[in-house]
Amino acid sequence: MKSLVLAEKPSVARDIARVLGCSQKGNGYLEGKQYIVTWALGHLVTQAQPEQYDAEYKEWKMENLPIIPDPFKLVPIKQSMKQYNAVKFQLSRGDVNEVIIATDAGREGELVARWILEKTKTRKPIKRLWISSVTDKAIKDGFNNLKDGKAYDNLYAAAVARSEADWVVGINATRALTVKHNAQLSTGRVQTPTLAMIAEREKQIRNFQPKPYYGLQAVTEKAAFTWTDGNSAQSFDKEKVDKLFKQLDSAHEGTVTDIKITPKRQPAPPLFDLTELQKEAYKRYGWSAKETLNTLQGLYERYKIVTYPRTDSKHLTSDMKDTLKDRIKAVEMGPYRALANTILKGTVAAQKGVIDDAKVSDHHAIIPTEETPPLHDLGDKERKLYDMIVKRFLAVFYPVHEYDQTTVKLTVGGETFQTKGNTIRNEGWKRIYNDEDDDNETLLPAFEKGQKLNIKAVVLTDGKTKPPAFFNEGTLLGAMENPAQFMAGESKELIQTLGETGGLGTVATRADIIDKLFNTFLIEKKGNDVMTTSKGRQLLDLVPEDLKSPKLTANWEQQLTKIAKGQLKKEQFMKEMILFAQKSVSDIKKSDQKFKHDNVTGKMCPDCGKPLLEVNGKRGKMNVCQDRECGYKKQVAMQTNARCPNCHKKLEMQGEGEGKIFVCKCGYREKLSAFEKRKKSSQSKATKKDVNKFLKQQDEPPVNTAMADALKKLLGQND
Repeated sequence: MKSLVLAEKPSVARDIARVLGCSQKGNGYLEGKQYIVTWALGHLVTQAQPEQYDAEYKEWKMENLPIIPDPFKLVPIKQSMKQYNAVKFQLSRGDVNEVIIATDAGREGELVARWILEKTKTRKPIKRLWISSVTDKAIKDGFNNLKDGKAYDNLYAAAVARSEADWVVGINATRALTVKHNAQLSTGRVQTPTLAMIAEREKQIRNFQPKPYYGLQAVTEKAAFTWTDGNSAQSFDKEKVDKLFKQLDSAHEGTVTDIKITPKRQPAPPLFDLTELQKEAYKRYGWSAKETLNTLQGLYERYKIVTYPRTDSKHLTSDMKDTLKDRIKAVEMGPYRALANTILKGTVAAQKGVIDDAKVSDHHAIIPTEETPPLHDLGDKERKLYDMIVKRFLAVFYPVHEYDQTTVKLTVGGETFQTKGNTIRNEGWKRIYNDEDDDNETLLPAFEKGQKLNIKAVVLTDGKTKPPAFFNEGTLLGAMENPAQFMAGESKELIQTLGETGGLGTVATRADIIDKLFNTFLIEKKGNDVMTTSKGRQLLDLVPEDLKSPKLTANWEQQLTKIAKGQLKKEQFMKEMILFAQKSVSDIKKSDQKFKHDNVTGKMCPDCGKPLLEVNGKRGKMNVCQDRECGYKKQVAMQTNARCPNCHKKLEMQGEGEGKIFVCKCGYREKLSAFEKRKKSSQSKATKKDVNKFLKQQDEPPVNTAMADALKKLLGQND
């Protein structure tokens, strides 16, 4: 008899098969003497759509809402039907006596496997492989410590509850809004509160009233000293500051009245979880959350040099202590050789708080594996991301950064001025970043208490308070992770729950949520700023109030956590969700709010004859049909990375055929033919690097590939 191992992806399946000695290739599986390894392609099975329950639901009608499946149906995903059938056949084999689930160790990974088992009506005993990296050692250790599948029944129940609740709320509210307002309007328990946060930030900026403030500086030969009003270096009282300025204008001398040296200790930054890594990658390189996740997935699956990506923990577990030295040895090469060698010469011990079992749920922080990295094989993004992970990992094994903060107070005409400086005592972990980070050492000249200083000038300073910044993709991820400031009036318990459960969405889904908001034209980018569109703002006026608040997610996550712990029945939770869906549909039906298309182009859809709308997609402008069932889309302008020779902003490509031109907001225009001629005069053929430079590389194919193909051809890229 044999054990059937079900992995989540082919790449992981191949690694497991190699370790288990399964070398015989078959249709969608690899087989050995003891094991058969097969794989999903992410989800092979999904929730049925409404029309798969009843053909009547194919046409969206308000009288059919809400749609409440009982029971819910699962269907194989059409695009991956071949692999589904291959897995189904292996599960049905008479010589298979047990199934080992080897999908990602988490709620969604459990769902991937269990849905396949449920749809294929597999009733064989289940064991669970639960690992955080796919190195040979981790796989071997995992198979030596397989868990009983029943131990994860509650986790599966929580995953199903989340999926069914999202279906009931999302599909019914989306259909109700779309039918009511004859517009493509989509809503959901995570995307709508996220949209509401972006709108709330815009409101804060719009309503912000800048307030002028004032200050003084005393300039001496040794340093500039800043006036302090109590504990503040500025005052909103202009009259007071003007009066002081006049009084001190004639001051020629100040006395050093106090010198305070305060020892400071700064521990290394915490290890990365996925959200923190995505935020940092955006801050450094401007990468989207999806770009970072896709790059990280490659480092994990293809190269096996980092641990599991979709983690929400910044800590390690105590049982990993014995592996840390091997991980440091693995990166003792290239640019990390000297840094790693310094750690290995002494006792390998992480800084306080890094190892904490209580703060690790499914997976520990993202760190290097024991595999030696093939640095020369890594692409530019892979290299940069791996560098961030390695340095953050090595930093926690260095001493804390220690410095002395010196505060010198100067009295001028009875008023107190001060200046500060830092002197490093022990560089500690900052040695790792000495080429990147600003040195926080600000040396001050020597001062003595009672010393008299000549005042060269007293200068009046002023400024205005600034509004909060618009969200960018990095700060939006942070707000999704911790949306407490957008939950005014909610109980502390709810706010705490949302913090404990990871905020809006999960580390694995936030990138997709942001992408969905872009792709449904509810948000757009202006420069690096993420802003709501007219459609997005109108949608927030149309959806039921509860769907806009993170409170709903907090309540749900609280209950899903209880289901996963066996403290709440899934059926009880779903009763509440069905009631919520019924109320949402009822509220939408009764609403007297109106939706107005304010982006009608005047052009008609070539497929159905209805007016086309102009929208800003993530890649540039598009014309889309306002009829949901038609679905016509066409790219009319594509954002490129080519720079305007006048203002150096990014150029947009517009037009079709021979009429294609590059256009800039400053008014600069250049025909494609002229651009092509200029490119040819500088070089005979652009390299792939040039293509990457001029085109925004996307994870998915463009909606209108003709324009993308033209650009590729222009820049000399071959498929």
